[in-house]
Amino acid sequence: MGKAPRDESVKPHGWIILDKPLELGSTQAVGAVKRNLREAGLLGKGKNKLKVGHGGTLDPLATGVLPIAIGEATKLCGRMLDASKIYEFTIAFGSETETLDVEGEVTETSDHRPTLAEVEAVLSQFIGPIEQIPPKYSALKIDGKRAYDLARAGVDVEMKMRTVTIFSLAISSLERSNGQGDRSGAMMEGLAGSNTGPPVASHREEIQEVTLASNVSKGTYIRSLARDIARALHTVGHVTMLRRTKAGPFTLNQAISLDKLNEIGKGADIKDYLLPLEAGLDDIPAFDLTPDQARMLRQGLTLDEQDLIGNPVINGLFLATENVGSPVALAELVDGTIKVVRGFNME
Repeated sequence: MGKAPRDESVKPHGWIILDKPLELGSTQAVGAVKRNLREAGLLGKGKNKLKVGHGGTLDPLATGVLPIAIGEATKLCGRMLDASKIYEFTIAFGSETETLDVEGEVTETSDHRPTLAEVEAVLSQFIGPIEQIPPKYSALKIDGKRAYDLARAGVDVEMKMRTVTIFSLAISSLERSNGQGDRSGAMMEGLAGSNTGPPVASHREEIQEVTLASNVSKGTYIRSLARDIARALHTVGHVTMLRRTKAGPFTLNQAISLDKLNEIGKGADIKDYLLPLEAGLDDIPAFDLTPDQARMLRQGLTLDEQDLIGNPVINGLFLATENVGSPVALAELVDGTIKVVRGFNME
């Protein structure tokens, strides 16, 4: 039996949160979403073709939360790039590689292994605003070219120091030097900014590797953070596992596998997997406008703050909606005037 025809006049606008598998690039993930939308008859053609984009690159060797925006939600991708992220990552001590992960050639080794107590003591140095040098093998552009392309071509790339913020950093689990791992440490919920309850192990026992959980600002390179932590412990190290567990408001609880994504192209209802556009704006208030007010914002006009007298005070950004929740615009109240930051055409 063939698939039932889809109503192509109904366009999906929102987010698919993919639990990105190992070795799949972010661009490939976007391509997979486009393919499934096309097979489902939802992508559209020509000027009516839906835009699809991701809310923050995730390395092929990393897994986890990759927000993929569809339709009008792509207007929020820039905002998603600015959002904080939470990662869980493993540092293997004893060798540093040119890529700072398992893909590169070893460039430096050390016989020293830190103890759990030493790791605990050093983490506080990396909480708050810190300076770090991004990896040479990164997507940063230098004179219009990607750093990793220059590095692979043998060009001596000079990476400039940047300031990032580490909101929290905590031990999640560890591996003892004798190879007997202690996996009793669960990732700390909330990661509010301090270490609470590390795994049970001898503080004097040397460890071969450690898994950390960290909440970081935009622009933070976990591979650089791992390198710097290892060096602060008077050894060297590289990342052997990297998993993003949260990106902006999106978590693994909302993420779907690649297999689930492929069900859309086979006829599954995309509504079962699609989060609404406003899910990407859950950190700001929403306010329902009258039809006249909504029409004015759609036309690019401004509203006076007095038009909202008797309603909750809105400071800064807010989501303007109509008909109890239908997105109209990302708007901002500035000096008594409400103006559109990004308008949404939800059809």
